[in-house]
Amino acid sequence: MSAESTEHAFSEEIEDQDESVDSASSAGAKVSAVSRLEEEGDIAADYLEELLDIADIDGDIDIEVRNGRTYISIVADEEAEGLEGLVGEDGEVLEALQELTRLAVLSATENRSRLVLDINGYRKERSGHLQKIAEDAAASVRETGKSVALEPMSAYERKIVHDAVADLGLVSESEGEGAGRHIVVSAN
Repeated sequence: MSAESTEHAFSEEIEDQDESVDSASSAGAKVSAVSRLEEEGDIAADYLEELLDIADIDGDIDIEVRNGRTYISIVADEEAEGLEGLVGEDGEVLEALQELTRLAVLSATENRSRLVLDINGYRKERSGHLQKIAEDAAASVRETGKSVALEPMSAYERKIVHDAVADLGLVSESEGEGAGRHIVVSAN
């Protein structure tokens, strides 16, 4: 075998190895992302379980990883008391608790978390309400042709409304800052 053909064969072997490494890296990255989200869920669950123990509140913690995000749910029997206090008025305590849980994950992993915390199905119920708000705003925009400004809401809730408005074929954008940040729905 000549030096040139040996070099060519060696070069092809390296390219084949590189392709194998690339596909393995891609598969490894997916597994790594899922395991990172599972680790995030475990850390969050430990943090929340400790909090529930301190507050002497009964609740079961469920962890689910879907759509590249960790979802943590705390649920209790109807007779169990205390969880509604962790939701608060308009979900304010729930939002604060979610941020504290994200900070606990950040502290343990040095990675920012986008985990979503739900307590006794509050977010699921609220999601239905937000869908109705989006539908009402869309109907108003179609009827009057004028933009509709909605009440301020959290980033998570704004995302739900933005998606619902887009599904209805209209345009929405967030305006304002901080606690006053809200959505404006328009025809275009």
